[in-house]
Amino acid sequence: MTQRSGCDAGRKQRSLNMATIGWIGLGNMGGHMSVNLAKAGHDVRGFDLNPAALDAAAARGVKRAASIAEAVDGADAVFTMLPKGEHARAVYLGEDGVLAHADTRTLLIDSSTIDVATAQELHDAAAAAGFRFVDAPVSGGMSGAEAGTLTFMVGGEEGAVADATGYIGPMAANIIPTGGPTTGQAAKICNNLMLFINLASTAEGAVLAERLGLDKQVFWNIASVSSGDSWALRTWYPVPGVVPTAASNNDFAPTFTTELANKDIGLAISAAEDTGTPLEIGKHVQQLFQRLIDAGDAGKDCSMIIKLVDGSLQQPTSQAPTAN
Repeated sequence: MTQRSGCDAGRKQRSLNMATIGWIGLGNMGGHMSVNLAKAGHDVRGFDLNPAALDAAAARGVKRAASIAEAVDGADAVFTMLPKGEHARAVYLGEDGVLAHADTRTLLIDSSTIDVATAQELHDAAAAAGFRFVDAPVSGGMSGAEAGTLTFMVGGEEGAVADATGYIGPMAANIIPTGGPTTGQAAKICNNLMLFINLASTAEGAVLAERLGLDKQVFWNIASVSSGDSWALRTWYPVPGVVPTAASNNDFAPTFTTELANKDIGLAISAAEDTGTPLEIGKHVQQLFQRLIDAGDAGKDCSMIIKLVDGSLQQPTSQAPTAN
């Protein structure tokens, strides 16, 4: 018992100073997050199937790994940041995945936003293989990932959650333990449900205010200090020229794609169905995102939802029928 406690203490000390960290998934979020760990002095080895994502992270201090096995070899902790549950299952449970190649002393931290059932499957598989695992999704978007000001919602066994905070620190403004396994994912799903409902209501309020003759900046100044305030209003305001961080300033180039927003709100709807919870507003917002996707804008920022309110959405041009 004494020997194990000393080993655990040593790993915790390394995590707070110089740790070896494997990182899998270097996309819009994971790329910035892994770079912040490297900037904090950790030895970060990153792997991604997208060569451009790997190049971008490597240019900012993350060491290249040619495979999952190379990324996790000898790591004190492994982070994963992946788009969907199916990707998380493949990365952890596949023949060449994390559980097949990591040392059981390695702490596994999944920061993907995935369904609760998959999160539970990963917790169970990791425990059966002798690993400690936490689900630790994040909130704060690409801007928060780049600035190191994300909020982490961390679910799992109490000791594993406590140890995970030592690695998470350089990426976070807030680290909030949520309880047992899958509670981090539950918190993230509910939070994002509220975010996207707020975004839709912000778009409607912004368009109506303009059509009633209000100056866009004046209205934002009022709403941001009144009961209409929300994170979506302060960060993603869908009218250009008001909020510097908004994608509306850049023709809705993605900070959080419509496709991912649709996926996330779909997770909430699925969880609601499993628990007998009516989500009438959430279902309507999901339909709005689906309309953007159907119009060919899956890769645009989700704040483009305003174009459904103001009527400016450009529908894809269908090809004229050819003569037989």
